Amino acid sequence: MMANFPFFVFVDAQVIGVCYGMNGNDLPSPIDVVALYKANNITKMRTYDPITETLPALKGSEIEVILDIPNSKLQSLGDPQEADNWVTTNVMSYAKEVKIRYINVGNEISPVNNGTSQFVPFLLPALTNVQQSITKSGLQDQVKVSTAIETGLLANTYPPSQSAFREDTMSFIKPIIEFLKQNNAPLQANIYPYFGYIGDPEHVQLPYALFTQEQPDPSGYPNLFDAMLDSIYYAIDKAIGENNVEIVVSESGWPSDGGVGASVENAATYYKNLMDHAKSTKGTIYRPGKTIETYLFAMFDENLKIGAETEKHFGVFHPDKTQKYNLSF
Repeated sequence: MMANFPFFVFVDAQVIGVCYGMNGNDLPSPIDVVALYKANNITKMRTYDPITETLPALKGSEIEVILDIPNSKLQSLGDPQEADNWVTTNVMSYAKEVKIRYINVGNEISPVNNGTSQFVPFLLPALTNVQQSITKSGLQDQVKVSTAIETGLLANTYPPSQSAFREDTMSFIKPIIEFLKQNNAPLQANIYPYFGYIGDPEHVQLPYALFTQEQPDPSGYPNLFDAMLDSIYYAIDKAIGENNVEIVVSESGWPSDGGVGASVENAATYYKNLMDHAKSTKGTIYRPGKTIETYLFAMFDENLKIGAETEKHFGVFHPDKTQKYNLSF
């Protein structure tokens, strides 16, 4: 049995966070980054590996944190002792001074994505073991264990009411959703209207992706973000029936350079409108009347990111710590 500590009670006054990636060779130190969050009233952070550099800088900051466990670590967490060790090192050691809110066990793992399919067998055992470690430590009400998915798991996403998880993903995703339901934890989802727009520009108009379309689409949706979010809610309901599973938007962003539709003007429009929408109590058609906890991707442009050129241009701040879009947090 792990020792019990006094822990923070979370109050969701602010629903907007920012993801802090470190894939650059020109970025500020973690201490300077935490100071930048505080100076701009950013009260939520998603942090990726190496969290061991970020956690000491977060002590006493009052910033609520999502800790990511990288996909490469999941196989080892199939050993309950390894899960205990991870929780002791990265959660218990900081829990008195850092507001750890979520642990994301893996990111965008999918049986239909060749880049992540090798991790599929390890995800649920890792989730289970990390959850057991959190429960043994007495943190189960404060720290929620989840995973982040991408929308490629879905089929028939338009209209959103017809959405469901793909048949070839059901044996993978259904036990995970049931795990989240059982533990009263949200599903984390990375939602990118930008990729929806560039993937089907014939049918997805730019204003629809940027929250600037004047009239709803034929299904009644005023913007692509809401349609994508509700498509996941509908899929969850079809997978497991009545449930209490909420969705946290663990990433959403728009690039300022490097590809079709990627410009400072479009990105500024997207981030500002996304923040206003998430902070309002409009919610979505299927989940109306509430704010949407949303994490902007990302804090900085990251010049070492691999993949398309756009991947290097999602920052809302420049590496010199100046704001790119004059956003108000």
